[in-house]
Amino acid sequence: MKCSTNPDENLANAAAKIREAAKKGAQIICLQELFRSQYFCRLERADLFDLAESIPGPTSATLCSLAKDLRVVIVGSVFERRGSGVHHNTAVVINADGNMLGMYRKMHIPDDPLYFEKFYFVPGDLGFRNFDTQYGRIAVLVCWDQWYPEAARIASLGGANILFYPTAIGWHPSEKKQFGTEQRDAWKTIQRSHAIANGVFVAAVNRVGFEGTRKAGLEFWGTSFVSGPFGQILAEASTSKEENLIVECDPRQIDDVRRNWPFLRDRRVDAYSPILNRWLD
Repeated sequence: MKCSTNPDENLANAAAKIREAAKKGAQIICLQELFRSQYFCRLERADLFDLAESIPGPTSATLCSLAKDLRVVIVGSVFERRGSGVHHNTAVVINADGNMLGMYRKMHIPDDPLYFEKFYFVPGDLGFRNFDTQYGRIAVLVCWDQWYPEAARIASLGGANILFYPTAIGWHPSEKKQFGTEQRDAWKTIQRSHAIANGVFVAAVNRVGFEGTRKAGLEFWGTSFVSGPFGQILAEASTSKEENLIVECDPRQIDDVRRNWPFLRDRRVDAYSPILNRWLD
């Protein structure tokens, strides 16, 4: 999905796409990261905190109504105002009856050129959660979380069949020609590796379009995709078009893969305590 500078326009666009996906048979529908606005973290501006809202709030209320009306599960991303001076990058999970099952607050917060998220967000404090939806057990992680195998492992150990990653990632204009192909390839590879290592489905949901100025802007590379539990790409969107991907995920495939590639069986949980250190001196 592309995003304009008008939050209400973006919410209406998202609602229309949710209805379109439900009409095509979707049961669990995931929106991109911070879909209600353009990716404001390109800039460090105090006035952009005005985009934040409480949960429950206007965005979650709209998504709850849609979920109930369409009998679908919705994963939506919200710039959460938890309290004065305390904000999170939060995903809400809404069941098919319109009730909110809970929230996931983004745990890993980047601070890179044009990704100044530490200016806006407090790291999450809810852990890596699972949600029992009407259509299956899922986990939600957000964007920068997708580079961390620890997050995917813990979420998978909770029993999730699908890991959803609402995302906002793209190319810096000055880097695309030299590094663009390998950057996007690394992004796909790390998420496919989570599917393989854990024997789960992975769904990455990214935005498209150019936002900002040529000097300080991002070209979001889309490429939303769903990976099967052995890393195979089941469906993939383009780098530039608004698209809905409707992908069937059969949980029986998880058992089949894990029986033949028993990575979870052979884990040496007695030997992994060093990973709790920042660095091994």
